[in-house]
Amino acid sequence: MTVEKLNRQRVLHLHDAFARGDIEAALACCTEDVDFLTHAPIDVLPHMGPRHGKAELRDLWQTVWSRYSEVRYKAAHIVAEGDEVATYLQAYFRKRSNARVVQFDMAVFYTFRDGLISEIREIIDSYDLVQQVLEREIGPLIVGERVDRV
Repeated sequence: MTVEKLNRQRVLHLHDAFARGDIEAALACCTEDVDFLTHAPIDVLPHMGPRHGKAELRDLWQTVWSRYSEVRYKAAHIVAEGDEVATYLQAYFRKRSNARVVQFDMAVFYTFRDGLISEIREIIDSYDLVQQVLEREIGPLIVGERVDRV
């Protein structure tokens, strides 16, 4: 098996572990000093700030699971080259508070070191995500108009 195929399978294993809520199995896919960064508005989603190391990533993932009861991914595209894997995902997170499903697209880039994920970079359609999390249209807020809840 090529390193690309192996790393692709490792990323899928991480997705599967996280989606079933097995944070420890997901963390086992990562180096001790794993570096995580997502491009999301941390003023609205403060738990999504930069994380370094397994302990900080565990805290992030536990926060996500405290807010959502179900997580699913559809991997539309996965491209692997050497120790780097790029994914384009459709994500579905079911809110614990009201069972609504938050659906968003994201690109996630993984870097491997010695067979483990050492770096995770996420790019999320944050405009759409924020509207779904807040359950309100934010366009008028940006331009200073009054907004009623959806």
